[in-house]
Amino acid sequence: MNEPIISMKNISFTYEHKQVLDHIDFILPRGAFMGLIGPNGGGKTTLIKLILGLMKPDHGSITIFNKPFEQFKDWNKIGFVSQKSNSFNKGFPATVYEVVSMGLTAKVGYLRFFNQKHKAKILHAIDLVGMSEYTYENVGNLSGGQQQRVFIARALVSDPELLILDEPTVGVDYENVQRFYELLHELNTKQQITLLLVTHDTGTMTEYATDIACLNKSLHFHGNPEEYLELSEHDLSKVYGHPVNLVTHDH
Repeated sequence: MNEPIISMKNISFTYEHKQVLDHIDFILPRGAFMGLIGPNGGGKTTLIKLILGLMKPDHGSITIFNKPFEQFKDWNKIGFVSQKSNSFNKGFPATVYEVVSMGLTAKVGYLRFFNQKHKAKILHAIDLVGMSEYTYENVGNLSGGQQQRVFIARALVSDPELLILDEPTVGVDYENVQRFYELLHELNTKQQITLLLVTHDTGTMTEYATDIACLNKSLHFHGNPEEYLELSEHDLSKVYGHPVNLVTHDH
């Protein structure tokens, strides 16, 4: 196994007297494309927020890039893409170039101008996600799948080593979901970016992911797609709390 980018040991978290995470041991190896799955309310988004420093665990320790969480400062190494429907106003008057440039604001500063190197990085990030022909198009005019590519470019422009995506395909049609996964696969294999993807799309995910973690308050499974597909419907039903039929996609 490659060195872990994220290591969580004995993590517990309670919200409003409700146990959300219960003694989680979780490792994300460098170079992995990990799919994080589980039922709604199972703690997936909470786990992401703990990694991003938006919340603090009640118990346990987190190590990021071989540093204790409290000592980690290089947040530019981590890119984050949230659900489009919860984070973007389609009426916002901004071009693709302008939206992607927002990903450099933390590095450059709000009141400083972008130099030629910065502009080249913005254009390169747009090109990486296959959106060069839309560089100066208003983002509100794009399809849902195209918009998600723009948001990934915004996260990529700061050169992250880890990209975290929280259910990014919500509201995106099937054809664009397939293209979206192919893009993530290329970022993982060709750009060597470690990916952590929160998703309910278990069928498509098993085609591309290198690792799968199944979370419902505790970590019920952590292995490769082949091992996951060997789980019985009974095993999955215990995780989700209701009967589950596993559907795979063959192409």
